[in-house]
Amino acid sequence: MAYYDDIANRLALDVIEAQKATDDHEIVQDIAKTLEATSSTLHEAFMTAVRVYTADERARVQLAQKLKAKGFELKR
Repeated sequence: MAYYDDIANRLALDVIEAQKATDDHEIVQDIAKTLEATSSTLHEAFMTAVRVYTADERARVQLAQKLKAKGFELKR
């Protein structure tokens, strides 16, 4: 993994956390615009990380709901 992927991943996690804390649904796009204006490489890595983390979270919620409906629970 390239160093910019590490930076993008950390930034994506921080921005997602900030979005949840503030309920600011524009924050991802605001940060993305800043990155796009300064580094297309970091912008793409950031957007990919945001999409991956968001998709993972949604899928895990869906899985937990389906399992709960069947009387099961994931143990982590």
